[in-house]
Amino acid sequence: MAGLLRRAAVMAAPVGFMSIMAAPAHAAASEINTADTAWMIVATALVLMMTIPGLALFYSGMVRKKNVLATMAQSLAAVTIISILWVAFGYSLCFVGDGPWIGSLDRWFLAGMTMDSVNPAAKTIPEALFMLYQMTFAIITVALVAGSVADRMRFSAYLVFSVAWFIFVYIPLAHWVWGGGFLASMGVLDFAGGLVVHLSAGTAGLVAAKVMGRRHGYGTENLSPFDLSLAVMGTGLLWVGWFGFNGGSAGAANSRAVLAIIATHLAACSGALTWGAIEWSTRRKPSVLGMISGAVAGLGTITPASGFVAPWHGIVIGVVAGAVCYWACTWLKHRFNYDDSLDVFGVHGIGGLTGTLLAGVFATSAIGGTAGLVEGHPQQLLIQLYGVAVTFVWAAGVSFILLKLVALFVPLRVSREHELEGLDISQHGEALQ
Repeated sequence: MAGLLRRAAVMAAPVGFMSIMAAPAHAAASEINTADTAWMIVATALVLMMTIPGLALFYSGMVRKKNVLATMAQSLAAVTIISILWVAFGYSLCFVGDGPWIGSLDRWFLAGMTMDSVNPAAKTIPEALFMLYQMTFAIITVALVAGSVADRMRFSAYLVFSVAWFIFVYIPLAHWVWGGGFLASMGVLDFAGGLVVHLSAGTAGLVAAKVMGRRHGYGTENLSPFDLSLAVMGTGLLWVGWFGFNGGSAGAANSRAVLAIIATHLAACSGALTWGAIEWSTRRKPSVLGMISGAVAGLGTITPASGFVAPWHGIVIGVVAGAVCYWACTWLKHRFNYDDSLDVFGVHGIGGLTGTLLAGVFATSAIGGTAGLVEGHPQQLLIQLYGVAVTFVWAAGVSFILLKLVALFVPLRVSREHELEGLDISQHGEALQ
């Protein structure tokens, strides 16, 4: 039977979709639960909403007017391209097969997937739904990277880099951590993407910002946001969508999902308050940009720990996130003089790193089945540190190589004239009036 599936995976793309349509509507021994399925459908929609319109609004509200449409186009492009690649081979390589380094192509273009088949990682929902849910994670991870090079990256280069980065960075990491790869076998905890999503995207953004150089006028001209009200609306959509991001990672409509959602909400609240308080004490005024940055920092930092810790830990983790990410977006950024346009590394990269380590500190066996440092299992913190090191080195090294390779075929950066004119006009022939 396994041989038949492998041969079917190499056949034409429509075979996978035909198998879904032709499968019987029920199975005698089906494990699919309707409540879990309903919740995961909602969670999938929430996570997709995080990219469009959530991230698109969040990012575009923080760039200058002449780059708003170009910034939105990057999020939209990530949705369209990554969705197709995920169905073609991404899902199969990440979540089918149990190799330590990469999965298999048995589900190439969904070959062999039926209406009642399930993935071992989510046994109570249809495999097609699990595939779709994980697709939304891949989408937003690729879209996040664009924030570091906003205002200056050529759209064609972004498309090529996104495809290559998805294949060579995201797919391996997702398999290593969530698909039964070597990091999962070691016991690395990452409930919803501290490593796979936030640290990988933040690290890639940092590397891209260094390779491409600073924006013209950085440090000397006013590069203030065009419309922070868009960013606030984007933050709200991200915040609500994160309930599906973290709560849905439980894979079922259960108490663990609820606890993850509560911890997520509390971390966002305490992150926003902490960042605002720091600004209030140092600058006399808490900025709106600072408060929404603190909220997103709290959300990103709680992500890897959300299904392993108690709700009140979310408050503690949010406070740490607000303080550490503020430091990264101010002192660290200026110390190393890099132009991470929308602070992807400072918020998501540092947040994902911090949250992954804190998962090893606060993990509660009664919730996630694994004890952390506080419960007398200090080894878990070392395991988490190893996961952070592997993710950072892989994402940084491969991202650097890919950027250099892409630059051989497509210029990474727009010309000085086009950058001053604005990417909306130079890359898309449109502009806000």
